[in-house]
Amino acid sequence: MTKVRVKSDEPFEKALRRFKKKCNKEGLMQRLKEMKHYEKPSERRRRKLAKAIARARQDQAGS
Repeated sequence: MTKVRVKSDEPFEKALRRFKKKCNKEGLMQRLKEMKHYEKPSERRRRKLAKAIARARQDQAGS
């Protein structure tokens, strides 16, 4: 469970931004989207392979 402590003099909007950033860093929203519908194992492999290829291309272009 993601927790954010709000300081006494801290605005609510700032604490909310920290909470959202923490959730994104932990991958919470991504997991929720993945669990929203069933994904076949073959689709999962295909998606992961495509992600790995894109990452490799980005690393190669950055070098």
